Amino acid sequence: MTRVFEPEEIDPLAIGAWVLGTGGGGSPYLAQLNLHELYKQGRRCHLMPPEELDDDDMVAVLSMMGAPLVGQERLVDAAHLARSVRAMEEYLDKKFRAVMAVEIGGGNALSPFLAAALLDLPVVDADAMGRAYPEAQMTSFAIGGLKMYPLSMVDCRGIEGFVTRVPSWKWMERVSRSMCTEVGSTAATCKAPRTGAEVKQWGVLHTVTQAVGVGRCVSSAQAEHRDPIEALLNHVDGKEIFRGKVTDVDRETTGGFLRGKALINAQVEDGRPPLELCFQNEWIVAFRDGQPLVSTPDLICVLDSVLGEAIGTETIRYGQRVTVVAIPAPEILRSPQGLEYVGPRAFGYDMDYKSVFAA
Repeated sequence: MTRVFEPEEIDPLAIGAWVLGTGGGGSPYLAQLNLHELYKQGRRCHLMPPEELDDDDMVAVLSMMGAPLVGQERLVDAAHLARSVRAMEEYLDKKFRAVMAVEIGGGNALSPFLAAALLDLPVVDADAMGRAYPEAQMTSFAIGGLKMYPLSMVDCRGIEGFVTRVPSWKWMERVSRSMCTEVGSTAATCKAPRTGAEVKQWGVLHTVTQAVGVGRCVSSAQAEHRDPIEALLNHVDGKEIFRGKVTDVDRETTGGFLRGKALINAQVEDGRPPLELCFQNEWIVAFRDGQPLVSTPDLICVLDSVLGEAIGTETIRYGQRVTVVAIPAPEILRSPQGLEYVGPRAFGYDMDYKSVFAA
């Protein structure tokens, strides 16, 4: 049943979503503080199981769009996210039953909660990725061949724009990314509306609950002086890939994305080159000795080796002691159709996907 999302769930959601975000989705810290402040003002959010949606209910799919590094300078605002929903309602001349996240990663997992606190709409316990990805076509809804338009976009100056029709998901990415870049590489967006039936069939379900569980797992291990990374890996059936120290970071914001790579030297020197982690907003592929160790769609997560908390592509820096882990991807992302959208070749790497969890 739809229930109140309790104040004590905010921090676990932020911690868990930052892990599941695979380095992207934006740091949840500022959105986390914002949501706490809204709760202090007496506002409350409600979490709705996707099964409770009627087939013809309309669901708004929300996110902040742009380069994560810019999000550290231009703060997320609940009012902009809420306005993107109201603007879409005005365009469609229809009312939404609920809101949901396009991705459960990082700050974007909190985006629908910020909007919901102002709109008095429930948040659906689902998203369209089960992680974070940088481009519009990298969703379960795109994999399912659902309609990709319209899209509303609102920025901090009050600029509002719409993409009313495009021929493909990739064109939606190109057009909306150009708009986002023009307003400073960050904006609030309401994606193509989804029906309850579409969410139930093509959404990645119960990921808010999953993120809260991950966050509680990490926090409990910290409080009990247990190894939080070991606890996390047991909780999510994950796998440790590499452990060491960050020795170099090369990144730039270009075309509305944060791109680059980070080098991590082994904790125990073995004479081999460092791990090279390549990213486009999110961690995409990890190489060592020129060979891929893990790639998308497996979730590549960089964690603080002591705290077990995630480190994003915009916050990783020289000298950090980190552990790289992998978490299994949702089944839809690993399907043949899914790999066309989110496999390594979709990011320009001349390699096939091979899961680190393959038997």
